[in-house]
Amino acid sequence: MKSCKWPSTQTNTDKPAATCATPLRILVDADACPVKEETYKVAFRYEVPVRIVANSYMRIPRHPLVTQIVVEAGPDAADDWIAEDADGKAVVITADILLAGRCLKCGATVIGTTGKLFTENSIGNAIATRTLMADLRAGGDVVGGPAPFSKADRSRFLSALDEALVRLQRDD
Repeated sequence: MKSCKWPSTQTNTDKPAATCATPLRILVDADACPVKEETYKVAFRYEVPVRIVANSYMRIPRHPLVTQIVVEAGPDAADDWIAEDADGKAVVITADILLAGRCLKCGATVIGTTGKLFTENSIGNAIATRTLMADLRAGGDVVGGPAPFSKADRSRFLSALDEALVRLQRDD
């Protein structure tokens, strides 16, 4: 079986050839992701490839494990790319609840940027809460946004990513 090789930057939505084995990897919904540096740190320790998916170029480490995927402009282009690449060997990092739901359906492990692990049991409530809050905002009700990102969030994220990678590598 061929191994998949990704260039450090990819400017289209091509996927690996169907004959490639799907390796354990981390997919990052990179636009506005506050934990990219933490992701690199954990990924390098476990030697797990990271795919940074965004609508535009951004600075990434020059490292063989890090690939930047730049998708075409569009409101959900990065989400679509991630959801299509997600499977049981992917850890998806996103704050987007709808993307989290799509990736869970593909069998991926999904971690929020605050370290919350999304599961089949929790995603329904998260989507319902998101919908309710959007309806309240649309109706003119003033509702607060998420709490500011904290050191505790960063610590929870590091722990959740570490645990997810250990579990997936053990299951191999």
